[in-house]
Amino acid sequence: MILNKIFKNTLLVLTACIVLSACATKKEIATDIKGSMQGDVYTGTETVEYLAEGVPDRVFFATNESILTTASRETLRAQAAWMRKNSSINVVLEGHADERGTREYNLALGERRANAAKDYLMTYGISSDRITVLSYGKERPVDSGSNPLSWSKNRRSVTVKAN
Repeated sequence: MILNKIFKNTLLVLTACIVLSACATKKEIATDIKGSMQGDVYTGTETVEYLAEGVPDRVFFATNESILTTASRETLRAQAAWMRKNSSINVVLEGHADERGTREYNLALGERRANAAKDYLMTYGISSDRITVLSYGKERPVDSGSNPLSWSKNRRSVTVKAN
């Protein structure tokens, strides 16, 4: 009788486990990010426009960072060379962030990014009087997606000719 009760309880537990495991779902996580990425920094050119022929207009940053990458410094050196040849042109450095974080945090981060680009341009002889810094934070995304590739495209500083 006790053996019969143990057998029934065991059978009941096994049946419950089988039923519950049949209801479980596996959440798939997308790992095939399309686009050029180095770590979490976008390195592609599909969102890049040009300040002048051969001079890209933007640089990209890692998450929560305002430190210039090697590729960013190379782009800014090209911008500085172009600005030295075109001394009558002033620029606006627009700082941007991805959608994550508060509005205030992203405005400050965008400003730090634009200032990092400004400081680098100044080391190559561009006067601070020719450069205006403006932060849009997360308000003007170039890619409205909500995934790592989209976020990396939005973490940027864009150099535009001032009006």
